[in-house]
Amino acid sequence: MAAVTLNASSVTPLGDRVLVKVSASEETTAGGILLPDTAKEKPQVGEITAVGPGKRNDDGSRQAPEVKVGDKVLYSKYAGTDLKLGSEEFVLLSEKDILATLV
Repeated sequence: MAAVTLNASSVTPLGDRVLVKVSASEETTAGGILLPDTAKEKPQVGEITAVGPGKRNDDGSRQAPEVKVGDKVLYSKYAGTDLKLGSEEFVLLSEKDILATLV
């Protein structure tokens, strides 16, 4: 079987899911102490890079997503599926796990 190289443009979310590029977490404390990976908090902010077609309603119609590509969002801390595509970190979320858009 041939190896498949994935990147953000090769992932198309389904339903009400969105692909979010995770913002970098803090590497050091305010005092300049380097944080080990185990002490870093999981990021909750990122930028949407892909959006699914929307949730299917009971009558079969689609409910368009409220977010769009390029939106900066705050999402639930332990929501979604973490993905590493190339050298970048992403999370695949359901739209309901997005708490707010950031301006």
